Amino acid sequence: MDENTFDDLIAANRRYALSGPRPFAGKAHAGIAIVTCMDSRLEPLEMLGLTLGDAKVMRTPGGHLTPDALTGCVLAAHLLNADRIVVVQHTRCAMASGDDEAIRRRVLDTTGADLGDLPIGADPDQHGRIKADVSLLREHPLLADRVKVGGFLYDVDTNLLEQIT
Repeated sequence: MDENTFDDLIAANRRYALSGPRPFAGKAHAGIAIVTCMDSRLEPLEMLGLTLGDAKVMRTPGGHLTPDALTGCVLAAHLLNADRIVVVQHTRCAMASGDDEAIRRRVLDTTGADLGDLPIGADPDQHGRIKADVSLLREHPLLADRVKVGGFLYDVDTNLLEQIT
């Protein structure tokens, strides 16, 4: 690997560091935890009118509730001041364009890489997946009495949220 590969990021970090320390603890000051997609078109804090320090954000492919995201939600509820969890998927998401096999085939066709049986978690039924993920959070024994949970679909063309559940 070229040792200069990340120089632009290090330089940007140096500029960021000059802005000084962040004057708050690592808790969710607005009491929000967000599970959303890793898609770079999404700005989870901005789309909900929040700012740095207001929420705990977990980003996964498709905005699906993965085991790691579930762990993050539990910890956010018990240790980090979250009393609401929002699950936000979005329109025109690659993870909603087909099932796992279709995504693996797309990777193979695009890059030549065979992902084998790597679990992807793709699901073209976004409304159904949002409802299932919200239900799992609402019924989870470590969350049921601690948080309110809502599921949303974000439209990448209009920037509007639609509450699904």
